[in-house]
Amino acid sequence: MTKKVLGRYGNNQRHWVGDGFPVRSLFSYNTLGQHISPFLLLDYAGPHYFEPTETRRGVGQHPHRGFETVTIVYDGEVEHKDSTGHGGVIGPGDVQWMTAAGGILHEEYHSPGFAKSGGPFRMVQLWVNLPAKDKTAPGGYQSIVSADIPVVELPNAAGSARIIAGELLGAKGPARTFTPINVWDVRLNSDADLTLDLPEGHTAMLVVLSGHVTVNDSQQAGEAEVVLLDRDGSGAAVHADGDATLLVLTGEPIDEPIAGYGPFVMNSEAEIKQAIDDFNNGRFAQTAA
Repeated sequence: MTKKVLGRYGNNQRHWVGDGFPVRSLFSYNTLGQHISPFLLLDYAGPHYFEPTETRRGVGQHPHRGFETVTIVYDGEVEHKDSTGHGGVIGPGDVQWMTAAGGILHEEYHSPGFAKSGGPFRMVQLWVNLPAKDKTAPGGYQSIVSADIPVVELPNAAGSARIIAGELLGAKGPARTFTPINVWDVRLNSDADLTLDLPEGHTAMLVVLSGHVTVNDSQQAGEAEVVLLDRDGSGAAVHADGDATLLVLTGEPIDEPIAGYGPFVMNSEAEIKQAIDDFNNGRFAQTAA
């Protein structure tokens, strides 16, 4: 049975995160709550053209607790480091999978090379919730370079997909996840028709990053729009009206309360207050490993 379309969501209003990331928040637990569990938020940074500069553009040290951030770069380069001692530069096709869990201090800037050359910039950052039992686990980091992400050719010459997490057409993504999720970076050819096999019971979303598609012969969606699908059913039909780039997300829902405040997502207001107290008293770097 095909998964029913529950709605289309998007946001044309950009805001700046620091001075390096012009962001549109395409969905958030603040408005959609458990409907998008285990996902919490998706920020789409760009497309934007940056002029060359000697200035360090980006966002300085900031905390996270209770979830994971997944950053996928399409254009440009980002240099990052965190309180676990990890860091590096990620460029087109690379993925930074950071487990904040018990607490991480993090900073992100354009790489020196990209700042000096300038050019097009485009990336997404996805927030993935953690179950209560894992929210205070040690912080961690997975560096996933483009060469390590398997690519599958889609049926009927529809295009290709990079499997970042989960599995598609026998290919398994390199990301380690706390709960079952799929993250597929899909490129569709113009006029392609694709039937996606999506797990029964999973929350499922099709995020259109570029181009225009029609889902289940009825719901249209364009750049920076998200189609949310019902958990019941196991498939979705996608027609690409031109070349299109999609991020396909599915995940087993986490049936637990959500309490969030800025960079903290926990299960209760008491845990949020504790996170704020721990951050203010310098305990975040100590919880990371």
